[in-house]
Parts: sequence; structure tokens; C-alpha cells
Amino acid sequence: MELMEGIMNKLRHLDAYPKVNEDFYSRTLSGGFITLVSSVVMLLLFFSEIRLYLHPVVETKLVVDTSRGETLRINFDVTFPAIACSILSLDAIDISGEQHLDVKHDIVKKRLDVNGNVIEVRPDGVGSRKMEKPLQRQGGRLEHNETYCGSCYGAESIDGECCNSCEEVRDAYRKKGWAMSNLDLIEQCKREGFFQKIKDEEGEGCNIYGSLEVKKVAGNFHFAPGKSFDQSNIHVHDLQAFRKNRFNLSHTINRLAFGDRFPGVVNPLDGVQWMQKQPIGMYQYFIKVVPTMYKDENGHTIQTNQFSVTEHFKGAERGLLDNLAGVFFIYDLSPIKVTFAEGHVSFLHFLTNVCAIVGGVVHCTAGVFAVSGIIDSCIYHGQKAMKKKMEI
Repeated sequence: MELMEGIMNKLRHLDAYPKVNEDFYSRTLSGGFITLVSSVVMLLLFFSEIRLYLHPVVETKLVVDTSRGETLRINFDVTFPAIACSILSLDAIDISGEQHLDVKHDIVKKRLDVNGNVIEVRPDGVGSRKMEKPLQRQGGRLEHNETYCGSCYGAESIDGECCNSCEEVRDAYRKKGWAMSNLDLIEQCKREGFFQKIKDEEGEGCNIYGSLEVKKVAGNFHFAPGKSFDQSNIHVHDLQAFRKNRFNLSHTINRLAFGDRFPGVVNPLDGVQWMQKQPIGMYQYFIKVVPTMYKDENGHTIQTNQFSVTEHFKGAERGLLDNLAGVFFIYDLSPIKVTFAEGHVSFLHFLTNVCAIVGGVVHCTAGVFAVSGIIDSCIYHGQKAMKKKMEI
């Protein structure tokens, strides 16, 4: 029994919270007001901590991008209100030398009238229906199921190659690096009414959208009038077929993204509009692509990209532009990768913050109760000093 009393006495001496007799308490109106305000602030901080604990927070890190052999997916949606779909083409070129000329895969064009209403939705191309390629090549005897084998007009890559449409003749010339000076002499183009289609679409606009899959290296993709080809290692577009040298490339970028969307992403070119005020010109968007990884709280990972951009326009007051007229997106990749990871504040961290708020430890607002106590003490002793002076 004495042993238990000794242990209890020792515990009593360890009490870090000695009690003061109520006779020594002095309660004041100012103290009550400060206590009320402090309690409200403490409750606000408490609910703020609960909200922070229940909702995920995003942690951002910067790491070196060590990925290799990956591809870059470019999603785009661009509207040209004053250039017809039959004139517009899309090319992609990178610094490794790989070229994708007159891209048509995964590309859709919408013909627009002067008011922006959709006239027709179709895959890329003038829209002519190609004839089925015959089994018997040019120069041979036609069988019962072979109806036509058109000439490529000197641009055949192999003997007896057939060009059964105007588009195939133009493709054969492009592969040779030749420009077509006079399409009126091409039988296939006359038969399909190539110029009539261009004339019918004059004054129309075009909405082109889709995606490109390119190597993950620096490069560019551009929208330009005419059929593209290489001439002495120079990228040029054949505009002779359209019988005009001025094109209004005013455009609106409805959407441009390098990869999939993720929460909080901002694509700076979405909704950007640029109106051409000169007869001809080159629009350039210089883009810095930043590889990005987003990991949500469930562990699902999105590998994508963000980007920043600067803009430039190069016009020509006199004559034709020395360089290719078009809308160019010139991109480069950052060696630094940004990672976003969703997570929750640990329960121990939450408990520590709650204790700091309730206990008045310096936290967030420099200690609600600590500051409140200092203010209350100053007011209380100031009132006592003033009262003594008045009595004297």
C-alpha cells in the first residue's frame, strides 16, 4: 500500500499541468471576447485540416526524361475559313529526316460554307473515287475484269505502272520530285473534273482534324496549300495546279495537344485565332514540348505532354514569299520530365496538425492561443495600470 502511494506521489510530481486555485482566476470581458475569436479561428483551421486530409493533394517533381524509342501523338483540330479542303494538305517532317508528305491517315476534313456551316464531311483528298487497279499492267492485254490502265505520263516508278486517277498521277509526280505544270493535259484529271471540283469549292472553308503519330524528336508539321514534294532536297508545294498564288490562311486552332489530357492541363493554343491581313504569309508556332506523367490516387498513370509556345508571322509585301506559305507548328522536346502524383496526407500528419491547432502551438497562424494569450495579457495589465493611475 505504501509502495502504491509512493508511486502515485512520484507521478504527481511529474504533472506538467499544475492546477491553479480558482480564487486566483481573474476573468475579464476582453478575455472572453479574445477567447471567442480564437475559438472561431481554431475551428476554421480544424475544418481546413479535415478538408486537406480528405481530399488528395498533387505532388510535383522534376526528373530527367530517360525514355527512348517512344512516339509522340499530336491531336489537332484547326479551322481555315477561307481556304478549300481540296487545296489544303498536311505534312510532317522531323530532324531525323523522316517525312510524312500529304498525310491522309486518321485525318478528316469538313467542307464549310462562308457562314461556317458544314457542307460535307469526308476523308482527306479531293474526293474523287479511284478506279480499281487492274491485274494486268499497262501495255498488256486487258482481261474480262480489267477496264482501265492509265498512264503516269513519264513518272512511272516501274515499267507498266498504272495511274488510274488524277490523284495517282499527282502522287507519281510527287515521288519523282516533279511539279505538274499543266493538269489540262492529264486525261484522268479531265475525266474526273479536277478543276471543276476546285472551282466548285472556291470561297469555301475547311475544318481539318485528326491525329499524327511521329517520332519523339524535334520536327514540325504544317498545313499548306498544294501538293508537297522534294526538289533538290528542298521541301516545296506545287501550286500550279490551283492556278493562283495567293491564299488566305487565316485560321482558328480549336484544339492542339501532344498526347492525352490529364486533370489541370492547360493547352495554350486552344481557341487561338489569327487573321491574315497580308496577301500571303507564313504563320509559325514555336513549341516547347515538356514530357509529363500524371499518376492518380488509384495508381493509374497517364504518359502525356505539356507545352509552351511563342508565335511569329512572316509576310511578304511584294511578290511571293521566298519560303513556303502555310501554318507551321515547329516543336522541340525538353529533356526534363514533369511528374504529378496524387496522394493523401498521412493520418499522423493530420493528427499532429490538429494537436498544434488545439494546443496553440505556433502553426499556420503563429499559434492561435499563444498570440491570443499575449494580447489578452497586454489588455488586462494595461487596464490595471490605467485603473491605478485613475485612483491616484
